[in-house]
Amino acid sequence: MRRKHKHKRLLSYLSNLVILIVQTGIFVYLWYQCYEPMLEEDFWRRGNWAVIGMFVFITFFFTKTLGGYKAGYLRITDICLSQTLAIFLSTVVQYLQICMVGKDYFPVKPIILAAIVQLMFIVPWVYFIRHVFVRLYPPRTVLVIYGERSPKELIKKINTRKDRYNICGQESYLAEKEILEEKIKEHDAVILCDLPAHERNLIMKHCFEQNKRIYMTPKLSDILIRGSEHIHLFDTPLYLARNQGLHPEQRFVKRALDIVLSIIATVISLPFVLVLALLIKMEDKGPVFYSQERLTEGNRKFMILKFRSMRVNSEKEGARLAAKGDNRITKVGKFIRATHLDELPQIYNILKGDMSFVGPRPEREEIAKEYQKEIPEFGFRLKVKAGLTGYAQVYGKYNTTPYDKLKLDLIYIQTYSVWMDIKLMLMTFKIMFQKENTEGVEKEQRTAKR
Repeated sequence: MRRKHKHKRLLSYLSNLVILIVQTGIFVYLWYQCYEPMLEEDFWRRGNWAVIGMFVFITFFFTKTLGGYKAGYLRITDICLSQTLAIFLSTVVQYLQICMVGKDYFPVKPIILAAIVQLMFIVPWVYFIRHVFVRLYPPRTVLVIYGERSPKELIKKINTRKDRYNICGQESYLAEKEILEEKIKEHDAVILCDLPAHERNLIMKHCFEQNKRIYMTPKLSDILIRGSEHIHLFDTPLYLARNQGLHPEQRFVKRALDIVLSIIATVISLPFVLVLALLIKMEDKGPVFYSQERLTEGNRKFMILKFRSMRVNSEKEGARLAAKGDNRITKVGKFIRATHLDELPQIYNILKGDMSFVGPRPEREEIAKEYQKEIPEFGFRLKVKAGLTGYAQVYGKYNTTPYDKLKLDLIYIQTYSVWMDIKLMLMTFKIMFQKENTEGVEKEQRTAKR
């Protein structure tokens, strides 16, 4: 099994290369047969190559960023969605590039047809490759070794991907050493779920020695270490953890990016804002906007601005998160929450400086305090400004538990880069089309605690 999986990455590379080659071939035909003859001046050979090269780069960038090349990892629907969005974005950028090269607006129909032809090839190809992966690489047999907490919640999530993981056994870390080692030997991979540090280290070393794949739920200290700088003191390796959030230069670049993008977003979103405001007003004659006190960097309070998606006075019985099938949500509210358009007015909060485009989602003070009763470290999220989108929004859900949300936000803070901000903003465009990311908490829950 292990030897067989060594070729899985190579097959993935080859399948993705075929997609990129076909896309490039379609664009080359489009360029030479349609757009290049329309140019007023002859284009030199190297100029043609430059246009084609830019197409390859732009297409690869968007597809890679949105996860369109992960045929052996993501669900088939996720791959198709990623490829569709990547083709849409690359088509828009490439058309603008063609217009700049020709110093004029060209017919848009040919490039739209080319995009459709790309999709007509890619979707069946992705389904075929996915079928090949399933046939050649059956799911790994997995052993779950758990600590004092029950692993049922994690197992439930993993079992939604039985095409990749086959959980064949569970065992407590308190079992005899010989029993654990024998069970590890019988499985392809091990999941370490919330183990004490000492016992986890022993099992990890044994798995390393036996060439066994390890998945583990990280502790907060593990995530904090990720942001450490690797240094040497003479011949001794050390990790340096500064624990100050973002560096001054990172804060400057992030703020500059926020200002530029918020100005652009204000202009682009203005027609949508006007239409949505009209629809909200027409439904129940209530106020268009809804403001609420939230927490941002340094535990500072500010008033967040949103399109109203619930009935007026929907929280007269106290603050609580939206639940599944929540009858407080209006008809227009269901749409704008599902598409995240209710967040558009927060561009003003970004321009003002209370928020950033990317960062931990701001919590209400009363809910944050409730979380901190069980998770004192929950305030660690406020090392940076709150965000319109964030790591926890892209890789989590609306009803993600506070502890998991804290972990995701800390990963963002500890591994921050400008490129990560750009990637998360593009990924946010993708999750707007994924309904499960806006799924509310259970009806009996006031917060995301379980």
